[in-house]
Amino acid sequence: MNNVFENDEVRTFELLRRSKSTGLSDEQLEQMRLAKYDATGRQANILVVDDSEDLRTIVVLTLRALGYENITEAANGQIALDLLAKRQFDLMLLDIEMPRVDGFGVLTALKREVNRPYMPVIVASGIDQLDAVVRCIELGAEDFLPKPVNSVILNARITASLERKRLLDLERLRHIQLEEEKELLGIEKEKSERLLLNILPKAIAERLKQGERTIADRYAAVTILFADLVDFTTLTSQTDPGDLVSLLNDLFSRFDQLADHHGLEKIKTIGDSYMVVGGLPEPRANHAEAVAEMALGMLRAIADLNRERGSTLSLRIGMNSGPVVAGVIGHKKFTYDLWGAAVNLANRMQSSGVTNRVNVPAGTYELLRDKFDLTERGLVSCKGLGEITTYLLDGKKVK
Repeated sequence: MNNVFENDEVRTFELLRRSKSTGLSDEQLEQMRLAKYDATGRQANILVVDDSEDLRTIVVLTLRALGYENITEAANGQIALDLLAKRQFDLMLLDIEMPRVDGFGVLTALKREVNRPYMPVIVASGIDQLDAVVRCIELGAEDFLPKPVNSVILNARITASLERKRLLDLERLRHIQLEEEKELLGIEKEKSERLLLNILPKAIAERLKQGERTIADRYAAVTILFADLVDFTTLTSQTDPGDLVSLLNDLFSRFDQLADHHGLEKIKTIGDSYMVVGGLPEPRANHAEAVAEMALGMLRAIADLNRERGSTLSLRIGMNSGPVVAGVIGHKKFTYDLWGAAVNLANRMQSSGVTNRVNVPAGTYELLRDKFDLTERGLVSCKGLGEITTYLLDGKKVK
């Protein structure tokens, strides 16, 4: 059990010695280090405050004989307070009757500093009135010793006071460690949630966070869009890999912005293909219109990119509307996907489409005809589906 405790202490101090975010000064960090590595307290910084030089000398010699080396002297309370404002001490031996600021004044000043790290104060005074002793304790003194101080008693009181300070320092450090770990956990949680939102719709991500393990929903009416770069295989063989990835990233980032602008859900990219859907996870009546506006925006986006980059990319875009099943698959790598005949037809609309045009079947045409201009293309043979009547989306109707 002791080994576990010691390992915890080492882990605490190693963490906090590296961290300045706690607001601890170098001296405070050193004090904390001593709390672990100087269990005897012999390396403690001790401040001796007494207006009598002879008595200070006796106390200093006594402390050194007991093994304490880091000793600082102050001739009165004001000098002591000035030193305390600049340095950290582990313990103070304090006289009461002194010029300028007496021992009561020092204790009162220390008590006002509510955020000061704990420092035990042992009063050593020739005053033997009970009310003076009580007043010192009430002002925060750790102990009261009458002069002349017995070296054995002094050693026992100092040892006990420093051990108490050491334990309180350890407790403080553990609290700081817990706060840092809590902050780190919060950061990691935020990063995880952002990552989840990058791959899943917000409503679906929230359901996963609430503990749902199987997410599958049926939607009666959505519109699916597939877009594919024309002759991308040839481009791949002729373009530097870095340039190719940069080009795709630029293009798909523009498509992502369009999807956000129109309130649509990007489902995935596969190679040079882009898939987006309107009408889920939150149903909407104008799903076909929103996807049609995005499709036209995608054509403008690729034209802008070609003009800016000097490229010659072309798109085929296919749309279709209908019912789908949507859900999350995977346990370590989540994927939100769609299934159904409507998805297959949307894909066929893309593969049988016309370069830099938007190809739609009759069902989607009916949803768009009141607000968009479309040109009948006629029957088109679609793999696995036979001949389908299709239309080309020209643009929004001019009012």
